[in-house]
Amino acid sequence: MRNIDVFFYGLFMDRDALREQGFHPGASAIASVRDYELRIGQRATLVPQSGHTVWGTVMGLPPREIEALYSEPSVMDYRPEAVITRRKGNEQSAALCYNLMRVEALETNKAYAAALHEVAARLGLPIDYLCFLKDLST
Repeated sequence: MRNIDVFFYGLFMDRDALREQGFHPGASAIASVRDYELRIGQRATLVPQSGHTVWGTVMGLPPREIEALYSEPSVMDYRPEAVITRRKGNEQSAALCYNLMRVEALETNKAYAAALHEVAARLGLPIDYLCFLKDLST
């Protein structure tokens, strides 16, 4: 069975962490999605927002593993949406992106934001995006 590309923008963009949980992600590529904004409550989600860009990674996963990943209690409210990702060289491709369909104005989970900043820095996401994440964690 072939892998399906998923755009990860939260802690799931850590390929090694997915492997440690028993998943089998394919190759990973840094990518962005335009016209969405990252919001962090207890966890991260994306909301449509013209002019904004979110950074993360695109990884392929078998469909049964995607289903298993998003059946975990902490993320079972996330639903797939199709997005267009941009990789180095401005290469565009479609991917699934899991988001909350209902976003409430909640206080930012600073510990989650700090962990996300750490993963994003390790992956080498753009410095302006790292600054944005750092601001969320302080």
